[in-house]
This record gives sequence, structure tokens and C-alpha cells, in this order.
Amino acid sequence: MAQRPAELATETLPTTLGGQGDVADFVALLKPRVMSLVVFSAVVGLVAAPGSIHPWLGFVAILCIALGAGASGALNMWYDADIDALMKRTASRPVPRGAVSPQEALGFGLTLAIASVLMLGLFVNVLAAALLAFTIFFYVVIYTMWLKRWTPQNIVIGGAAGAFPPMVAWAAAANSIDLGAIALFLLIFFWTPPHFWALALFREGDYEKAGVPMLPNVAGRPETKKQILLYSIALLPAASLPLLTGTAGNLYAIAGSLLTLNFIRLAMAVFKASARENEDKASKKLFGYSIIWLFAMLLLVLVEHLLALPLWTAVF
Repeated sequence: MAQRPAELATETLPTTLGGQGDVADFVALLKPRVMSLVVFSAVVGLVAAPGSIHPWLGFVAILCIALGAGASGALNMWYDADIDALMKRTASRPVPRGAVSPQEALGFGLTLAIASVLMLGLFVNVLAAALLAFTIFFYVVIYTMWLKRWTPQNIVIGGAAGAFPPMVAWAAAANSIDLGAIALFLLIFFWTPPHFWALALFREGDYEKAGVPMLPNVAGRPETKKQILLYSIALLPAASLPLLTGTAGNLYAIAGSLLTLNFIRLAMAVFKASARENEDKASKKLFGYSIIWLFAMLLLVLVEHLLALPLWTAVF
């Protein structure tokens, strides 16, 4: 029986019990760039939540969410080491290059996961801890172990994991979840598919080599470009939800509308691009802008709350 690409890669992975990794390699396991977005979105959720939280408890909550995100990253790198070794973008990660052994990555990730959930439950509240535990489980088990290798809709469904942090922080501050928290969740949830499908377009060869069923490899580039445009358009109503739930105000409404219309403009450029070179160029531009877009949208919410600017009256 022919071996799948990931199975072939597994044979080349280091089998020693201990790697030669230093502190930088273990930091890399935490996926610090992803963690920065997680932490920032969690801060927004913490500040935007009704009521108040003691600054020390707020710090503990953000720290636990950061550790939980790092745990998810480490466990993802442990499980995905076989396919990471096959892709140019991920081949230099600590596990596939042998700096950290799979056993070390697994132990590191599990330790951080358990510690982050226990700390959040003991020092803040059980609801936030339960949501953090579910977030880690969803990312590692539902997305990494199941969806990622099974369906081209992996990003659509699995994207929920990246949208949970502001809800966890909201629960830490308010000990409840209401429509404002759900609005922040949906903002990130609808952002995720066009963001990652733009990446998948210009990294199509990597995913195909690793046997990961990303949309361009399964449904083709034209369908991927169409889905990117449709989800980008869906960002308009999704971005309006913080306004309709009374979580944002006029600054967000004006600047956010301009940012989102530009997002759609860039998605349209991807959709209209014909030659492969033009498609890759347009998708790289959209991918880069999508990161700026999300940080900017969350920053607008944060600024309005920190400056106590008037918020819209909740419709729901």
C-alpha cells in the first residue's frame, strides 16, 4: 500500500527522547505571533466586558489565556510534526528539525494547558476556566487532529478556536457570556476563512505536498477565490454586530466601515485576478492586510472603552 505524504515524513522525524533545543525553541512552540493576536483580542474582551475586574485578576486572566494559547500551539506542533516537515513554511519549526523532540513538545503543551486552566479557575472563575479548557480542546482535538486532515472546511469550523479568547476574557471579567462577547467572537470567526484561504492560495503547493485538504487543493482556485470574496462581504454584517450589541460606538462605525470596505476591495482583486502570478500577488496583499484589519478593528473597540467614548445603544 502506498504511503501518504505525512506517513513518509513521520519516518524522517527524530525519534530520540530529548532534543537539543534551547529557550528560543520552546518559545517558538508557543507560536508567539499567533499568541500576540490571542492576547490582544483577550485584552479587548476583558476591557469591553460589563462591570470591572481587579487589575491583578485581569493580569492573571490574560496570562492564563496566553499560556492556554501557547499550550495549543505546542500540542499542534507535536501532532502536526509529520506534515510540518513537508511544508517549506513550517519545516524549520522546532519538532521537525529535531531541536525539540515530540515527547518534549507533548509534555510541554500538556503542562501549560493544565496549569493555565487550573490557575484561571482558582484565581478568577470557573466559567472562564471551562471556556479556556474547551478552547484548547477544540483547537487541538477538533481542529488539529480531526478537521485539518479531513475536510477543506477545516478553517471555517476550526476557526472558532481562534475566536474564543475574547469570550474567555469577557467571562473572566463578567462571570457571564452575553451578546457583546458573541459579537467579538463572530467578528474573528468570519475573518478567519478569507484570511487563511488567501494564505492557502499562494501556499497551495505546500499544502498539496503535505496532503492537507485546503480549499484550493480540493475545490480549485476559482472556487477558493469566490469563497474568499463571499466571506469578505460577510464581514460587513459581522463587523456591525459590536455596534448592534452596544459594544462599540461611532469611531468604530466610521473607521471600521472604511477598513472593511477596503478588505472587500482587496478580496475583489483576488477574485478578478486571472494569471497565477497575479492571483498570488493579490492574495499575499489580502493576507497581509487581513492581519492589519483585525488588529485595527479590535483596537477601535479598545480605544472607545479606554477613553469612555459613547457607545451605540444595544439593539439586541
